[in-house]
Amino acid sequence: MGVVCVLFYPIGEGKSGQQAVDILLKRLEILGVEKTGNYSVDCDTYQSQILSSASRSVHVLHNSEQPTSCFSVLDNGACLVADLQFDILMQKMKSFYQCRKNIRVEVRGQRHVLGDFIIKVGSVIVGQMTSFKGILVEVEYLPCIVPSECWNLMREFISGFLSEIDLDTPNLHFRKSLDMPQSSNNAILQYLEHFHNIRKAVNAGKSSTEDLNSMRSDRGKF
Repeated sequence: MGVVCVLFYPIGEGKSGQQAVDILLKRLEILGVEKTGNYSVDCDTYQSQILSSASRSVHVLHNSEQPTSCFSVLDNGACLVADLQFDILMQKMKSFYQCRKNIRVEVRGQRHVLGDFIIKVGSVIVGQMTSFKGILVEVEYLPCIVPSECWNLMREFISGFLSEIDLDTPNLHFRKSLDMPQSSNNAILQYLEHFHNIRKAVNAGKSSTEDLNSMRSDRGKF
């Protein structure tokens, strides 16, 4: 596990989500990346049924990069890593936590490798809808685990194919952990931050990709 930065990619005016994905994949192809398969990250949110509960929600995430692990994140950002039996445990706690199926978020896409970098480009869907809700791009630099020691290099690499993104303001969690060694939790917390922003846009009735672009600067907490 290296240093991971997850970015929301803005859709150009007049372009569909698939067109934007195709443009990104073409740019990566020109760089000479090697496609190494597909990936996915999903998130289910469980709502507390106990009004006095200190933590009202539990976010349960899965990352195809860690196929035997399950990540549970509380409202305060605390992250627990468990095995897949945790899903069964949550299902047995229906009296305490109910899964909100209408706000399930999932990103799916292609995984590529170029030297010491892993690049993933994925499309986001929310709830029972299968319509496109945004693009997330994950870039991982393998030789390093402390973001501040390699961010200038990563920023230069990312700007080579993501010129539309303001790399001076990456997501909130990434900024907070610049000087801390990263683990698999860091990628999960970055995805959750973006999922939260996309859910907010959808709940506000912003169903078009142009409207979702306006949420990319939202750095609120979970």
